[in-house]
Amino acid sequence: MKRDLTITVNGESYELLVEPRTTLLELLREELDLTGVKEGCGEGMCGACTVLVDGKAIKSCLVLALQVQGKEVTTIEGLALGERMHPLQDSFIEHGAIQCGFCSPGMLLSAKAFLDEYPNPTEEDAKFAIVGNLCRCTGYAKIIEAIMGVASKRR
Repeated sequence: MKRDLTITVNGESYELLVEPRTTLLELLREELDLTGVKEGCGEGMCGACTVLVDGKAIKSCLVLALQVQGKEVTTIEGLALGERMHPLQDSFIEHGAIQCGFCSPGMLLSAKAFLDEYPNPTEEDAKFAIVGNLCRCTGYAKIIEAIMGVASKRR
């Protein structure tokens, strides 16, 4: 039996009817057509489905949509600042941290949540922050450089 769900996604409010077993990942991709959220492993191990819920990075494949009742969800589609890309997006491009792009949305959102909480990280901190995000293309060095690039510009 479907249940009422009220959430805000990328600044827009939604009132939806959802099945109790629907994951947040399924809701975002299938109901709201936000395909920047990727399904990789479906087990919370790869981080491709990472989104922000009230500013905290979560794996959307592990969360039921009804668990985010009344919360603010941010996907990669909502990361930009109006018509301008977010500084992290610019930095990922500048440092060559995007290869195939499959992991990039989750990686960027994990990095944003991390830098919002820890604006002056060490390189070791940045490595730890993305430990739950897998990338098969870049080898992580350029991703860490991009995160640290944003942190250094904020100082």
